[in-house]
Amino acid sequence: MVEALDSWHMGQVFYAYRTHPWHGRVLSQETLAAWLDLNQAQLSRIESGKPPQDLAKLMRWAHSLHVPADLLWFRLPDAKQPASTEVVLAKNPSEKPSAEPDRMSADVLLRVVVHGRTVLIPVAAEVLAANGLGELLNPSVEAAATDSVGRESMSAFNRREFLKTGVAAAVLPSLGLDSALEDAYRCADGPVVAYFGRVLEKAKRDDGALGPKKTLPVVLGLLDALESHAREVKPNVRRELLTVGAEGAEFAGWLYRDIQQPQAAVAWYDRAMEWAQEADNAPMQGYVLLKKSQMAYDERDALRVLTLAQAAGHARWQLPARVRAEVMQQEALGRAMLGDPLDIVRGQLDTAATLLANASDDDSEALGAYFNGHTRLLRDAITLTEAGKPTLAVELFGEVLSANAMSHRDTGFFNARRAAALALSGEPDEAAKVGTASASVAYEVKSERTVRVLGEVLHSLDRWRSRPAVREFRDVLNPIG
Repeated sequence: MVEALDSWHMGQVFYAYRTHPWHGRVLSQETLAAWLDLNQAQLSRIESGKPPQDLAKLMRWAHSLHVPADLLWFRLPDAKQPASTEVVLAKNPSEKPSAEPDRMSADVLLRVVVHGRTVLIPVAAEVLAANGLGELLNPSVEAAATDSVGRESMSAFNRREFLKTGVAAAVLPSLGLDSALEDAYRCADGPVVAYFGRVLEKAKRDDGALGPKKTLPVVLGLLDALESHAREVKPNVRRELLTVGAEGAEFAGWLYRDIQQPQAAVAWYDRAMEWAQEADNAPMQGYVLLKKSQMAYDERDALRVLTLAQAAGHARWQLPARVRAEVMQQEALGRAMLGDPLDIVRGQLDTAATLLANASDDDSEALGAYFNGHTRLLRDAITLTEAGKPTLAVELFGEVLSANAMSHRDTGFFNARRAAALALSGEPDEAAKVGTASASVAYEVKSERTVRVLGEVLHSLDRWRSRPAVREFRDVLNPIG
């Protein structure tokens, strides 16, 4: 149950609850659905679909199953929190505030009721501070607001409005977002679109340092708020919002891949494709096909790696050169997995390198901006490993990783791939040493995708299991796996 709750997917919680041995038998979907005021079909969709985001439903279901509040990723209304709304630091809400602020803690999510629906609005710390609301960044503000809303420290608020409708109603006018929430038609000039884009870019920047489980709450809150806005705007603004939404949904799919939740990842990739189609954004549609090809590699589905990459490379998508380079490299990976001749694989890798070298500076702000020379070489190394040339891959991995140009999370992941190549090259001690360092990072940022690769490395090292370095690697990895 704890693992299911840690997934932040109520459908997985339902499944774990139904199949828990405490009941003495597996509860049917019909039985649990009746307890939750659902029907069997609805429960089935919740268990197998993308994570539900409706806060009111999540709270009701948690109450019905008597889930302890401290195990939830959201707050229950009877957990002695402010009744009308709350300020949530943009980090995993199940974790206690740290004495040392992290990079994401500069933003807060304001829980707001918009037309009867609860959404999370990310608000930048500097905006709060500029409007005299810096005290909201203090984690103790919730207790202060609950204990005494009339203290002098609240002087920046309209106290009567605060008591009546909560902190969001008092804060939003001073942030300039109240008109967007009350009448989205006034946002035709796109300030809210631009704001959502900035929040998404910040989440992407911080993901490499914080990992997926601290980034997901911000992204999911952003997408929920964006989807709510998009229902009530003019068509041209809706297309702009859905363009940002498609990019955010693709990012959410990536984050779920990183925590090894493939069903949720697929659901968000599908949502990204749907929004990109409605927004008439051809490049994003091709980009999502590329991401699906990369996910097929996670699942070792070589044929889908190739065919999805080929579909992503179609001229109709009008992809920028940087993404076309990544697509070509992905096709080479698929061919390597299927056993195509090495000269064909190398030819496509060379073509990818040429495309990337010729990419214009403008592409650095477009899709796939992360795909640079270092990333290309690391992906080349993975392809060479699949092509049966792990020794060459080890050299490439070492060359790039020694430059320390990758994020903390990505360094851990590619070190796992490097350990895999070392194991295949017959270097068990070095593979175990690199794997141990990678496991430490995977544990810190909670990258289960990295853990999965390390599990494969440990399996490859099984015949050297009595060696001290391999034993140390196993001891470090097992608590994570």
